[in-house]
Amino acid sequence: MSQVVQSRRVRAVDLARFKADGRKIIALTAYHAHTASILDRHCDVILVGDSLGMVMHGLESTLPVTLEMMILQAQAVMRGTTKALVVVDMPFGSYEASPEQAFHSAARVLKETGAGAIKLEGGAHFAETVAFLTRRGVPVMGHIGLTPQSVNTMGGFRVQGRAPGDEARLLEDARAISDAGAFAIVMEGIVEPVARAIAASGAVTAATIGIGASAQCDGQILVLEDMLGLSDRAPKFVKAFGSLRAHIEAAVEAYAEEVRSGRFPAEEHTYPPR
Repeated sequence: MSQVVQSRRVRAVDLARFKADGRKIIALTAYHAHTASILDRHCDVILVGDSLGMVMHGLESTLPVTLEMMILQAQAVMRGTTKALVVVDMPFGSYEASPEQAFHSAARVLKETGAGAIKLEGGAHFAETVAFLTRRGVPVMGHIGLTPQSVNTMGGFRVQGRAPGDEARLLEDARAISDAGAFAIVMEGIVEPVARAIAASGAVTAATIGIGASAQCDGQILVLEDMLGLSDRAPKFVKAFGSLRAHIEAAVEAYAEEVRSGRFPAEEHTYPPR
């Protein structure tokens, strides 16, 4: 079984070396110490995604997620890890107003969690913010294509790259935030030929990490609960590498049956007087 061999935590700057070496970047989301500790042996990057709003809290979108929610779960993930680079999503409303707002929010995240980087959504129009942050010592991962925080203006969770001019626009988004200093870019929900062209473009020096994009990206990321088969519904781009929902349901059903029948707890599950 392959796993990350690293004597120290992966750092944001290491992803450039992975890209140059042709080493695929392995990334997954996590929101808890116990799942993060499992991922830590195998992943280069663990993203504390604002997807926690939907995965953990049953929200319809990521928009209600707060900075405090992100910090709390990032602290948990940091406690469960020693090797992977932990990246924390900047939630909606915590960075859009100005580069200064973004810096104050990002500084709070890094100081209160100990994480190694932040991620923010948006393309060329956020290049100034990315540059402002990186000049002040904040490692930034970008996110282009299907950006869930823009679900209302996009008209839903829509695949990107099919309309005329989309390829040029998305390439410019990637190039702009890469030039601004982003060390990596998540490319989500982008049609394969367009994602492949961006990943292969010499104009984009940041590591590209696909999710519903192209195998030609420098790495891949999925939401952990989706790839474990825990989600009720998962996007088309998800491959279920496990079926934990069925296993958990079977275990809970067995537990309930044994409690009702009086078979649990048995003698070996109780404490004797001496």
